Amino acid sequence: MSRSPLILYVPGLRPKPEYSLHREQVLRCLLEGVRRIDPDTADEMAQDEHCFDIVSWTYEFYGTHRDINLDLADIEAVLRQKQAAAEDREIATSWKRRFLRSLYGAADHLPFLIPHFADEEVELQLRDLHRYAKNEGDIAEIVRRAVKIPLRAAASAGRPILLYGHSMGSVIGYDTLWQLSHEPEEEIRIDLMLTTGSPLGQRLIQRRLKGFRKQGVERFPGNIRRWINIAAIGELTAIDMTLNNDFGEMIRLGLVEDIEDLETYNYYRMNGVLNVHAEYGYLVNEVAANVIRTWWREVR
Repeated sequence: MSRSPLILYVPGLRPKPEYSLHREQVLRCLLEGVRRIDPDTADEMAQDEHCFDIVSWTYEFYGTHRDINLDLADIEAVLRQKQAAAEDREIATSWKRRFLRSLYGAADHLPFLIPHFADEEVELQLRDLHRYAKNEGDIAEIVRRAVKIPLRAAASAGRPILLYGHSMGSVIGYDTLWQLSHEPEEEIRIDLMLTTGSPLGQRLIQRRLKGFRKQGVERFPGNIRRWINIAAIGELTAIDMTLNNDFGEMIRLGLVEDIEDLETYNYYRMNGVLNVHAEYGYLVNEVAANVIRTWWREVR
């Protein structure tokens, strides 16, 4: 069986395109990011058709796919753009964006504030989070099972694994790893967990994580070698941009070697409007690309 490295990508909330179409565009962005800093590694990854896969969980959750044609022009644009423009940086650091971040941060500590400023997007996210946290219709277990299947297959083949979770995908990945590390006879270990645009720093999320009410090693996953978290400047989902201060106890308990937090600019534009949380922008980003490239060279 193949022992080539596996990058397993878990996307965030909202409907995604059909599996093969989504995988194609996600992989294009990831390879382009790596190619900009190391063409040889990008070519090596491109030649290994089994090195990358996605967990297409959103269809089970929403019962529908997103039309990929809605995103193609914006994906092409971010693939052409090599770095954040001055305008992108100005928007991401604008007073309006900083004010919104402060409101969201306050609401994370004082949830009763949320109804006073939550827009439709926030309300939809909270609805979906509640559905996942309550495991309505066993949906959370169905989603986590979709992550476990490729992890088990890769682990049984002895393949090094990078689990890449974007946004809510990082929460699903974390919960899945917690379950696997506390279930008997599961010998699955992730070489690297990469999270981008993650809400795991929010108290609202942490209170709903698997193991939250437990103590010591029982509280956290015990099957992650290293964890790197990347947050884009101006993020409204990754309000707490650093996770080491929230999950640092894992290092002290010897459950993970290190939790490293990195910042970047996400310059993806959706219909001309900057979206610093977009998955395609994180995937092509040079900071994420460098993490993936370095890991690939290490495990190869």
